[in-house]
Amino acid sequence: MSSAKYIEPKEVTQIPEPAITRFLFADTRMAWLWLIVRLYIGYEWLTAGLDKLTGYSYTITAFGQKAGSPWVFGPHDGAAIKGFVAGALAQTTGDHPAVQGWYAWFLQNVVLPNAAVFAYMVTFGEILIGLGLIFGCLTGIAAFFGVFLNMNFLLSGAVSINPVIGFLALFLILAWRIAGYWGLDRWVLPLLGTPWTGSLRHTKAPTPTASGA
Repeated sequence: MSSAKYIEPKEVTQIPEPAITRFLFADTRMAWLWLIVRLYIGYEWLTAGLDKLTGYSYTITAFGQKAGSPWVFGPHDGAAIKGFVAGALAQTTGDHPAVQGWYAWFLQNVVLPNAAVFAYMVTFGEILIGLGLIFGCLTGIAAFFGVFLNMNFLLSGAVSINPVIGFLALFLILAWRIAGYWGLDRWVLPLLGTPWTGSLRHTKAPTPTASGA
């Protein structure tokens, strides 16, 4: 008959968070900074998505001007993204190609055969990311998917402002607790909480009552 072995619990060391990171990423006094950042990034994503949806520019400098063919809701759904992929595949040659071979395989074998599906995903993904950041609703999640799209555009050889807004969005992810404080997250996050802690809503401790003699 084997005896049960006692396993001592391992010691866990917690490294305290530096005061500066707490102030930047978890203090509501810095929420105004992340409001500016998320409005800028949200504007870029929303206007990019609306351009693809309607074929017209929604930027401040070129509002209402023709911005190419719509990516969706037309007889040639997927045509625009096919042109984008063709341009990316043209950058796979040379000693230092802008588009790596493994990503070119993904574009050629996954994106091109499903161009219409990806056109809808990118278009409405950009719009949802933009709205989420502008209104401060699930800001950290919106910023995460924004970075994901930025990385895919960069891997496709499209530089533009992708490095800038992708870099800024990483800080929004770090500041997810307060980035949407001046927005819907001020009410959404306390209601939803987080999977590892439950509700973030603070509850008041019961008021002690004096006992009779």
